[in-house]
Amino acid sequence: MTSISNRPLVLSMGDPAGIGLDISLSAWVHRKAWETPPFLLIGDPRALAQRAAHLRLDIHISEADCAGALSCFATAFPVLPIACISPVHPGEPDSANASAVTGAIEKAVELAMDGSASAVVTNPIAKSVLYDAGFLFPGHTEFLADLGERATDKTLLPVMMLAGPKLKAVPVTIHIPLKDVPGQLTPDLIYRTCIVTVKDLKQRFGLASPRIAVAGLNPHAGENGALGLEDDAVIRPVIERLKAEGINITGPLPADTMFHDRARETYDAAICMYHDQALIPAKALGFDDSVNVTLGLPFIRTSPDHGTAFSLAGKGVARADSLMAALRMAQTLADNSMKASG
Repeated sequence: MTSISNRPLVLSMGDPAGIGLDISLSAWVHRKAWETPPFLLIGDPRALAQRAAHLRLDIHISEADCAGALSCFATAFPVLPIACISPVHPGEPDSANASAVTGAIEKAVELAMDGSASAVVTNPIAKSVLYDAGFLFPGHTEFLADLGERATDKTLLPVMMLAGPKLKAVPVTIHIPLKDVPGQLTPDLIYRTCIVTVKDLKQRFGLASPRIAVAGLNPHAGENGALGLEDDAVIRPVIERLKAEGINITGPLPADTMFHDRARETYDAAICMYHDQALIPAKALGFDDSVNVTLGLPFIRTSPDHGTAFSLAGKGVARADSLMAALRMAQTLADNSMKASG
């Protein structure tokens, strides 16, 4: 897979006790057959070497920076060292290593922001493990947004997109109870989510005039108020405002008829009102090759669409499909961004 960028991707190690190290090793070991984009892993080289030995992989690890990663990637696995405090054992997470996990993310963002790297790809973290060490953010996305805000001194709205070959889906509300969704669905949040999505579809996905389909909140998009008032009172006015601003957008549409083959041909991305409304069809249509993309950040960020899978770590059975999809998409988005900037 060729790229117009002369910068590598940066890949944070994630929780070292999970499968992040396993799938990173697979991506490098199969780099020729899979045409893996060059990346620099930010993490503990000793933990990586131990995992490689555990998996009976014969690899050479080279400590490197971004420039060095490009030159050595063909023959050695490039790592920018951030050491874990406690010994790493597959499947046994340790909050003592939380600082190395978050430090790897911070360094990845720094390298993307200063132009050394073309994009950030993050391996999975375990939030509960980080919470035990005093991590103050609800999750990965909020932490990345905070890093972006500190770097730019701007307020950001990070928007989650699950992007696969058959569907790009964006939930307006994410990790909140279903009973709280109607109260969180404000016109401003829906509007800003759509604006961020359209902007990144243009600049990073290379779509000149993105077509957006918006799902209703209630069954049958409210059935003219018979099944709920939010669709007509909250969602529809936002869509009319966006249409008036020149955005190609339709809705609110009944969610139960939005995701079949013919319906998906009519739009480029679906804006959904809550987590499962977006993620169920996205994962059903592309479980192994969908990518978590964070829109609205001042750098490109993708991630595999799965967790740490501690029970699989070190067993040689973890699949790298989603990581490979995340690496390839990060490279594509970086190339599109370079083209858009001239």
